[in-house]
Amino acid sequence: MRRRKADRAVIAVCGEALIDFTPADIDGMPAYVRRFGGSPRNVAVGLARLGTPTAFVGRASRDAFGGAICADLAREGVSLQWTARGDEPTALAFVSQRPDGTHDFAFYGANSAADQSMRLSDLPQTFPDDVNAMHFGSYSLVLGGGARTYEALMRRERMRRVISLDPNIRPALHPDRAAYARRMESLVPYAAIVKASSDDLAWLYPDERPRDVALRWLAASEYGAPPTLVIITLGADGAVAFTAGAELRGAGVPVAAVADAAGPADAVGAGDAFTAALLSRLDRRGVLTPQGVAELSADALRDALARANAAAALTCAKPGADPPTRAELERALRRANTPPNAVC
Repeated sequence: MRRRKADRAVIAVCGEALIDFTPADIDGMPAYVRRFGGSPRNVAVGLARLGTPTAFVGRASRDAFGGAICADLAREGVSLQWTARGDEPTALAFVSQRPDGTHDFAFYGANSAADQSMRLSDLPQTFPDDVNAMHFGSYSLVLGGGARTYEALMRRERMRRVISLDPNIRPALHPDRAAYARRMESLVPYAAIVKASSDDLAWLYPDERPRDVALRWLAASEYGAPPTLVIITLGADGAVAFTAGAELRGAGVPVAAVADAAGPADAVGAGDAFTAALLSRLDRRGVLTPQGVAELSADALRDALARANAAAALTCAKPGADPPTRAELERALRRANTPPNAVC
């Protein structure tokens, strides 16, 4: 059943929040700037900035970094009602940029950090009915006791609400490719929506085409019902979406077409901004329900992909994971859809 537009549903985002240190030049000297990161945290902030009620389900440290993370989430409008606190340290990630704008991450303390210590006792026994979707992603799904907790939560909630999954592979933290692939294969059937980058799939399945992976994920699985929507992001080339009966491509959006002042492309957080804009748009259209996703029309999917690609492009125009607000996204979409010589 589709949700009435008047309802104020909540998307719960589950996983890690950490500190990214990104490279910077300060007075001619190489330095690192502290930024808030973690793929799930980025998605939660992206949703909140787009005006979608959002809650963060995770475990944050009581150390200074954890306190700053929680303060930032609250400032962004993300609810912390299901955010646990612990004495374990905050994970740190140092980012280095490649010439093509993509990044490498060096992680410190991730295996013993607060976000990997999430326990079943940290979770509520039930979530209220207004939580219509739950998003899971990244290394919190493969490391430590927290991985088992998040899997149990996915399994418990998959029949009640839409489960969204983004593997967001981090080989530096779990270099065993075969084990990583088995882990993802076991989690995919819990999700109604799976979004993965072509880079993720190239690393996970070097001998399999991304399209073939998507179609395989859409097939029946021994673990449960298959996803109903699989999206593969292609960087500057946009994204391609697969359902049981259709394949739809959303063109990439050049950064210069949407950004007022675009410098060198910085892809940190672009995939998370894509996910946030996708889920937010489906929610606003009232189709972020199990039935709504299963019956998603081509027009609704094309519309959501266009917004998600524009949000990713806007994020690439700024350093670090800095997703757009709803006003910024609307302005960018108008700009991208305006002919160069049009009189406004």
